[in-house]
Amino acid sequence: MRNPMNRFVARCFTLLVIVAVANLATAGEIKLEKTKEGVTVNVDGKLFTKYVEKSGAKPILFPVLGPTGKEMTRQYPMRDALKTERDDHIHHRSLWFTHGDVNGVSFWHENNAHGHIIHTGYGKVESGDTAIIETTADWVGPDKKRVCQDKRRMVFGAGDGSRWIDFEITIVASDGDVKFGDTKEGCFGVRTAGTMKVDSKLGGKIINSRGDTDKGSWGKQAEWVDYTGPVEGETLGIAMLTHPSSFRYPSYWHVRTYGLFAANPFGLSHFKGKGNDGSHTIKSGESITMRYRVLIHKGTTEEAAIAKAFESYKATK
Repeated sequence: MRNPMNRFVARCFTLLVIVAVANLATAGEIKLEKTKEGVTVNVDGKLFTKYVEKSGAKPILFPVLGPTGKEMTRQYPMRDALKTERDDHIHHRSLWFTHGDVNGVSFWHENNAHGHIIHTGYGKVESGDTAIIETTADWVGPDKKRVCQDKRRMVFGAGDGSRWIDFEITIVASDGDVKFGDTKEGCFGVRTAGTMKVDSKLGGKIINSRGDTDKGSWGKQAEWVDYTGPVEGETLGIAMLTHPSSFRYPSYWHVRTYGLFAANPFGLSHFKGKGNDGSHTIKSGESITMRYRVLIHKGTTEEAAIAKAFESYKATK
């Protein structure tokens, strides 16, 4: 005879899986529209996000709206800072990918010696139940010489309780060997809405797949991290998940209580201590690929079943 408690646990597990899948069920047509600045992504006629070809020194996604229509990332420096925002770190632009040491050049910062990531073209721009934007870009140093190239594939999806972006980037050593140095300043980053940050003391919370929370999650290795907090009276969250095929899975995380949130597989001397070297050299003509899902959701980590959403993402090819 089966143990009633085992049956109860099994039913609870099944319910959690159903919730996770339901939250990722498509909610309608996702339509892409090319503009002078880039590509606008709309869900059933309402703005989800915009791919901006150039903001500061790089392409970004801004604004990024959650499933209830509220902006989930900091609006500074693309607009004036809100009262709930800090007007610091001008290079923290909504949602982006850069790195602070590429052949000795910082593409993370915006200063006199920084590099630029220059959008060079589109591959696929396709609307549908999910929408796809494929782009190419050159990484150019302050001497105007190209250091490397990237190819990006962004897939946008929407459900009743969530929005998500599957972000895949391939760094190509197009112009000789490329060394991604060991620095905490990288790579795939988000700057959350000001009210969400833990430091605002309004209810913001960070938790990762290993159970580390808030300050304790910085520099830790984890399959996913979720940053939740209030946005205009609702509890909402941004989870970032790493795919098992991603370079150096699972990622380490440069996640701060002031709202910075970044997956970084390179900064091991910072995260694990001296004696560790997280740098990696891509040989000329070769490449590395990183894959992440940004899951923007209603409710807490538990209510959004982030652990189950990760299991679903992990199974994708």
